[in-house]
Amino acid sequence: MSDADRIAAAQLYIDALANHRGDDVPFAPDCVRFEMGIKTGFSGNHLRRSLNRGPQFRIIQECTPPKFEVDGDRVRAQFDVITKPKLAGRRVCSHIDETFLIVDGKIHHINAQMRPFIQRT
Repeated sequence: MSDADRIAAAQLYIDALANHRGDDVPFAPDCVRFEMGIKTGFSGNHLRRSLNRGPQFRIIQECTPPKFEVDGDRVRAQFDVITKPKLAGRRVCSHIDETFLIVDGKIHHINAQMRPFIQRT
């Protein structure tokens, strides 16, 4: 599997954060996701359902273009999540640092770290 193929798989996940098309993401059936050390994704189907309909993702307006680094089967993506809700011309957004384990075209593991920030609109 090429680095470009691994990046494409990770990009499908990042796109699904904002477009809510989790069915497009190549999850392995046993894929898990950890966010700040807490397990938030329990299977490929669970992650797919969450991306499609989960309220935690519905507040996402867009993701900035990621910066990718590939090291073997691991792809690191750094990007920002921009949210929809605004209050007094501000919204809470987040810097994301996510690492994917991608083997045979499928995402098997995701580890996400986040740092919130306030964006003025």
